Amino acid sequence: MTFALKGPVLDGDLVRLEPLDHRHAADLAVAVAEDRGTYTYTWVPTAAEVGAYIDSHHGRAAAGTVAPYAQIRKSTGRAVGVTSFLDPRLRPGGEALQAVEVGFTWLAASAQGTGVNTEAKYLLFRHAFEVWAVSRLDLKTDARNARSRAAIGKTGAHFEGVLRNWAPSWVPGEEGRLRDSAIFSVTDAEWPECRARLLKRLERYAVTR
Repeated sequence: MTFALKGPVLDGDLVRLEPLDHRHAADLAVAVAEDRGTYTYTWVPTAAEVGAYIDSHHGRAAAGTVAPYAQIRKSTGRAVGVTSFLDPRLRPGGEALQAVEVGFTWLAASAQGTGVNTEAKYLLFRHAFEVWAVSRLDLKTDARNARSRAAIGKTGAHFEGVLRNWAPSWVPGEEGRLRDSAIFSVTDAEWPECRARLLKRLERYAVTR
């Protein structure tokens, strides 16, 4: 059987990752209406665009290229952002996953700096390495996005370099232009150290396991 990219519910102490659905639309419309100052380089819909945004992710999911999640902040029970598995690369034979990317991530301003992003990354990484047994996990961002690059680095992912003209720019006014992408990775050999690092960071938010 060929591997299909479908993400299950991933449940933590601070965040629950649920497959993205239109039932999350009302919460996400509220989330995107908060301060948008950190979204310069990221694909984040406006409140009016949330429905179409979910539809576009569903189209990618149907094509097998993205498994999108709503990020549910457990202290409120409300969806406060989105993240995804994407770009699956299969092992020879197509029955198992060799590598996958984590991306299409954004959070409401009020959820940033609360540990939600850190725990979401932990849940996604853990599932990729410990359930799917990937050899590699990728993360990418606009090379100009210093804030995102710093956040990715804090997960323990290794910076590999900048891929020039790699992907469409999401910056308003740059439609049709390509961006340079900074690429980071975690390998299976590095996962134990990365796992320990993420759990250490979560200690400040009183997350216990």
